[in-house]
Amino acid sequence: MAQSLHRMESVKDQAIVPLPVESWRPPPAAAMDAQAALENGRVLYCPALQFRLENNELRYLDASYSDARRKSIYIRADRAGLFGCDASEAEQRELLGLLKRFEASSMALLGALFPGYVEQMRAVGTSYRPRPTGTGDAALSWRKDDTRLHVDAFPSNPTQGLRILRVFSNIGTEPRIWRVGEPFERMAQHFLAKIPEPRPLLAKLLHTFGITKRTRSAYDHYMLYLHDLAKADLAYQRDSEQVTFAFPPASAWICFSDQVMHAAMSGQFMLEQTVHLPQAALAFPNESPLAVLERLTARKLL
Repeated sequence: MAQSLHRMESVKDQAIVPLPVESWRPPPAAAMDAQAALENGRVLYCPALQFRLENNELRYLDASYSDARRKSIYIRADRAGLFGCDASEAEQRELLGLLKRFEASSMALLGALFPGYVEQMRAVGTSYRPRPTGTGDAALSWRKDDTRLHVDAFPSNPTQGLRILRVFSNIGTEPRIWRVGEPFERMAQHFLAKIPEPRPLLAKLLHTFGITKRTRSAYDHYMLYLHDLAKADLAYQRDSEQVTFAFPPASAWICFSDQVMHAAMSGQFMLEQTVHLPQAALAFPNESPLAVLERLTARKLL
């Protein structure tokens, strides 16, 4: 459905949109307003949606279970096992079960809210972040510093146009503080002139030598530069339009993290589900980063 929405004039204008759901498996309902907000680059905030830990899992609210070299304990769809964890085999089995349960809950939630996504969305990874934000390797370099406003794009893992849809849950006892930045198109306009032309031959070589998992498309080229340029620009980090929002304990939120300018400023104990979604599944494709960048560059990027 090639529709276009009225763009958000200000990040203060409903950057965070409340969504009154209380169950991870809500009854199927028409949610076009929520989907329009989501695909227009807003954050859907579920203040009453708690992911409950079982009694034996409460002990994992402890940063010592995390491998000091990683910022997350995680599972991936393309690899078996649990990663980033410093625990016994029995504890790893329990943590694996916790992450699998959150994955199932997140997929059920997305399927109920956005039935048009069901046949095409794919769970790619589930993470648990037990350490305080800004510690460990997240603080080692500006590229890995998630306290800087950014859209998600990854050097070794090009999406080739797949959207990055994420579900977050605060399972800790303190708020998780985010900054949410200006709309994607405004950010892209700010940095576009600084981005060099894509180099298809280099992209092929990076994939041939195993540096990237897939060939980096022109779209991935622009997205990666937008990620890096925004994070590197301290004046932009300080002066661009943005709001700060506290996601309280026992709440959840959903966004396209490749579109929402976001920065995690503080908080501890968060679960995160990552889902890939093709462009064809979108109800409002003209609002996607791909469509925005193709308009701004006047070229096809895939």
